[in-house]
Amino acid sequence: MGEVQGQGYIAQALGIADVLAVAYFHALTYRPEDPHWEGRDRFLLSIGHYAIALYAALIEAGIIPESELETYGVDDSRLPMSGMASYTPGMEISGGSLGQGLGIAVGMGLGLKRKKSGAFVYNLMSDGELGEGATWEAAMSAAHWKLDNLICLVDFNNQQADGPSTQMLCSEPLQPKWEAFGWHAQRVDGNDIKALVAAFDTARTLAEPRPRVIICDTRMAMGVPFLQARERNHFLRVEADEWQQALAVLSEGRHA
Repeated sequence: MGEVQGQGYIAQALGIADVLAVAYFHALTYRPEDPHWEGRDRFLLSIGHYAIALYAALIEAGIIPESELETYGVDDSRLPMSGMASYTPGMEISGGSLGQGLGIAVGMGLGLKRKKSGAFVYNLMSDGELGEGATWEAAMSAAHWKLDNLICLVDFNNQQADGPSTQMLCSEPLQPKWEAFGWHAQRVDGNDIKALVAAFDTARTLAEPRPRVIICDTRMAMGVPFLQARERNHFLRVEADEWQQALAVLSEGRHA
């Protein structure tokens, strides 16, 4: 896997894994054999550098083969380090320029409404994107157009490249802020499967004609204590022997 082996956005991937599991194996409507099926729910990865986490979900969902993981980050791979729609089946947008996903989601939501489609648009974004003006323009637009087919997922892990998100540009109090913009807002433990299932169900079945947001408080490197304990884990370097330790810990937790 060349230069990318042993490093990357592993902590974010582990932190958001529960959210993606509930999204793809409880909430989303899609056809693995036909990623472009018109009736599918759209899942937008605004945080392009979380792509490795989404690849895992797409593999489990049967949209891309597991064997392709060996090519992750390699030139001409369908699995680049940052998500790109032109490369990967099931990847709806090319994310990475943070703060853009929600605006695209608003456009998709409007388009689906005009087609009389019952599909939902999900937009997964980071807490860092809350500091982008475009995010709040999109939030205001979504409420204006009463986009009840739009569900925004905010990964609040309170970590950016330069330090804690709340110290870079504090967005709290976050739930009432979204509500003030006209959204139905929920805040849950993003690593609690039962809480996530309940929040997704509420977001999908809410009768009110307004967009919905689920703020997910997640823990970086969730499930691997020795990685969680690292002071700075925005971009992790994991040594070869540590991979085996991490896999052992995760496997033990899965079968506990």
